[in-house]
Amino acid sequence: MRRFFSSFVVFLVLLDFTAYAQTAADANNINVEELKMRIEENKNLVILDVRKPEELNGPLGKIDGVINIPVQELESRVGELDKYKDKEIAVICRTGHRSAIAARILLEHGFTNVENVEGGMTAFRSDESPY
Repeated sequence: MRRFFSSFVVFLVLLDFTAYAQTAADANNINVEELKMRIEENKNLVILDVRKPEELNGPLGKIDGVINIPVQELESRVGELDKYKDKEIAVICRTGHRSAIAARILLEHGFTNVENVEGGMTAFRSDESPY
């Protein structure tokens, strides 16, 4: 019985890990060039910046019109984004790590058109195109 229980626990852990990996893999990644194209082409594009508010006033600045919800608060504030569930959402942070986590959170909450911006604002600002 003890061996069965141990095997069952291992099975549940692996199942949870597989579900997490699949959900994280479901988010599309886009680069900053593609993001800039979409900003030009899709006026309904929602950009979610998951950095802390003080970072938006820092050297990397922010993209005009972004919605700012720090990744640390996203789980509890995700309802604020419900009106955008049918929109394309590009998630950005400083380098792309926090935005990948945020994209996973959105996917877990039923958002289907979510994209993580690889390289984040660091890559966005390294390109000379103004935004």
